[in-house]
Amino acid sequence: MQFRILPVTPFQQNCSLVWCEASRRAALIDPGGEVERLLAAVAAEGLTLERILLTHGHLDHVGAAQAIAQRLGVPIEGPQAEDAFWLSRLPEQAALFGFPPCQAFNPHRWLDDGDEVQIGVEALTVIHCPGHTPGHVVFYSPRHRLAFVGDVLFRGSIGRTDFPRGDLDSLLTCIRQRLFALGDDVRVVPGHGPMTSLGQERLHNPFVADPT
Repeated sequence: MQFRILPVTPFQQNCSLVWCEASRRAALIDPGGEVERLLAAVAAEGLTLERILLTHGHLDHVGAAQAIAQRLGVPIEGPQAEDAFWLSRLPEQAALFGFPPCQAFNPHRWLDDGDEVQIGVEALTVIHCPGHTPGHVVFYSPRHRLAFVGDVLFRGSIGRTDFPRGDLDSLLTCIRQRLFALGDDVRVVPGHGPMTSLGQERLHNPFVADPT
């Protein structure tokens, strides 16, 4: 499995282009905007996009999902159904943050904890990690020791929980009990900012580090 991180929109949200080397089939995780740029990246790698994966329903992570799905005829999968709350408010989010108009939508498939999503012959496991939003999910590759965590965890920080239906206790519990349990060697692609590892955050992140 290979991937490229493509920051998009003024929020510099990390859209990840992920592909199976054997089949050259790909997914975009959290395409928040800049449709043409994302499709150009897919073409530059010589890939066939087969699905769009969403970690959660905030505009900067889903803003280009519908346009790409409709243009290429590919499904949108995720997040977990509790984030229907956020997807229904996309027009309000776009107006509030000065983004181009964005219609409300539901994905072709809601995801639940323990589900799998396919990218060619590769598979990502779905981990439900509420807190930043109620339906936030993480996409994890046990084979490649790689997790696409959206806005759950960042290098040295964690996702905000002051938005509607955010829950700090749930977020901290998910990070400590669900993500850290995957192992220190797991590489992390966050929704914003540089990559890190679970071991790095377990030791040094002031919000969730092991007590000293």
